[in-house]
Amino acid sequence: MRRRGGGWRVKRLCAVMLTMQAVVTLLAIPVAISVVHADATTAGVAGGVLAVAGLLIAGLLRYRWAYVAGSVLQILVIATGFVVPVMFFLGVIFGVLWVASIWVARRVEGAQPR
Repeated sequence: MRRRGGGWRVKRLCAVMLTMQAVVTLLAIPVAISVVHADATTAGVAGGVLAVAGLLIAGLLRYRWAYVAGSVLQILVIATGFVVPVMFFLGVIFGVLWVASIWVARRVEGAQPR
């Protein structure tokens, strides 16, 4: 039997965060092409793959391994900063949001109702 991930609050908060990250990653493609003069095909494929991966992982958060995959995705997004330097900043922001999403949602789920 497969191990299930966290509760619904963790899943929902992490899924929203990954979806927003996918949008930002897609918006970074034109920046990479016009500002950094990256190859359009390379920027499109890399950004598209990272965005689709984020959306797929968001849909698979019912499994524990998807949280590990989400963490790996955060590292990959930070690594895109070597091509588009602003992605270092955005990647770290989303990485912090990823950790905070898991931590806060689990803390809320563990709280006793009043």
